[in-house]
Amino acid sequence: MLFLAIAAALVASIILTPLVIKLAFRIGAVDRPNYRKVHGSIMPRIGGLAIFGAFLIGYAILLPKDEHAAGILVGALIIIIIGFLDDMLEITAKAKLAGQLAAAIIVVTWGGLHIEFINLPFIGQFDFGYLSIPITIIWIIGITNAINLIDGLDGLAAGVSTIALISIAVMAMIMGNGFVVATAAILAASSLGFLLFNFHPAKIFMGDTGSLFLGFMISVLALLGFKNVAVVSLIIPVIILGIPISDTFFAIVRRIRMKQSITAPDKSHLHHCLLRTGFSHRQTVLIIYALAILFGVAAVLFSQATVWGAIMLIVVMLISIELLVEIIGLAGTNYRPLLNLVRMIGK
Repeated sequence: MLFLAIAAALVASIILTPLVIKLAFRIGAVDRPNYRKVHGSIMPRIGGLAIFGAFLIGYAILLPKDEHAAGILVGALIIIIIGFLDDMLEITAKAKLAGQLAAAIIVVTWGGLHIEFINLPFIGQFDFGYLSIPITIIWIIGITNAINLIDGLDGLAAGVSTIALISIAVMAMIMGNGFVVATAAILAASSLGFLLFNFHPAKIFMGDTGSLFLGFMISVLALLGFKNVAVVSLIIPVIILGIPISDTFFAIVRRIRMKQSITAPDKSHLHHCLLRTGFSHRQTVLIIYALAILFGVAAVLFSQATVWGAIMLIVVMLISIELLVEIIGLAGTNYRPLLNLVRMIGK
């Protein structure tokens, strides 16, 4: 039955996307070129509706059961509405944040989903207490916006999201969480079908309708699959989402160093840096896909490693990320502490 739901979501996405393209032009939901965009023509931008519609079709066929399901679906609907309004009217950042906050609160309160505790190595169980709810809300909003921020090239957010969802499904399968396996797999199929029209050269953009929806669902599914476990397991979703999290983190670092608002837009995200390095549009997207796959594989290896093996893997990953950031200038062209240290040692 799961395979039928996945196949239905994939086919539905392929059928719905051309219909959404026509709808977008009819209602004026288009993305016009400007100095921050890499595309040079008017593009339809409510592709997230096709992803959402395909997901609902696949989900309705299987109807995976979980106590958090109703809250998650209602929260997702709020996110879709907020994303659609932004694609149509370009609402303020505060309005978008308010919608995301409302969706997260529904998941936490009505859905009953929040991290209550973690088990720390050598220490034991640590209860979050009253911080449980705010930590969960911050996670949901943070990942939702991280996916939104990487949506800067044809096929980038859809591809990275699909890879992250497959990784989450694999890890959930290992941990025996059937609801997360089914929901993540159906959503991955919906995103993959859309990617056929969104990969370079794109015929449609997912817009905030899609990127916020995918980010919201990924944040919730990652949380649902790994909540209330050992801290080692809690790091797994962070590794799976290494690309959007790293890009968002170093964007904040970059803006603080340049004394800008952390919400100020710029053209120095990961994909911008790779483009400036000399890679083509398609090569840049494929490189980021490869990095996302590496993070997914690392998450699986991490889950099977001993505590010390997991610590070593994290250290290697952090050093590798820092080197990449400094080489491509993700945190600023003059940000090179590790490379400068290596040069000093080499003298």
